[in-house]
Amino acid sequence: MTEKARKELDALDLLMQDHREMESLFSEFEYLRQNGRNTGRVIANACAELKIHDTLETEIFYPAVGKAAEDEEIDGLMDEAEEEHDTILELIEKLEQTRTDHKQRDAYFTILAGHVKHHVLGEETERFPVVKKLKRLDLDSVTAAMKKRKAELMAETGIAEADEETV
Repeated sequence: MTEKARKELDALDLLMQDHREMESLFSEFEYLRQNGRNTGRVIANACAELKIHDTLETEIFYPAVGKAAEDEEIDGLMDEAEEEHDTILELIEKLEQTRTDHKQRDAYFTILAGHVKHHVLGEETERFPVVKKLKRLDLDSVTAAMKKRKAELMAETGIAEADEETV
């Protein structure tokens, strides 16, 4: 087993794990939609997961990064990320207010998926590489806070927790 495999997941790993989960849900949605199957469960799960992810980033991760940042470049990147979150939350709200039998619901979700994919790309290619270089960021504290808060949010929403290796 490699050193990285033995190492516990840090905050960035946890966020990227959420990104992979969303990609999986988007793929499942597309499969169901293309085969004329009901997409309601996937849409509901994706919205719940996205709201948890949003809370972790906006309550814990972004503020910690902002506090550790020493230049305005990072502030600008975090501001952009928060704007993207606002748009995603507005789309989730619209989806949640749309009847499950509304013919446009899948289209709304497809738009949401596009925004999320754009956000993930920006985080993983622009923001996370900059965050990794922050010397003043206490990644262990951020990771612990995120794990604790995620467990609370999952319990509140009734989402089954993954095993401790992946949370």
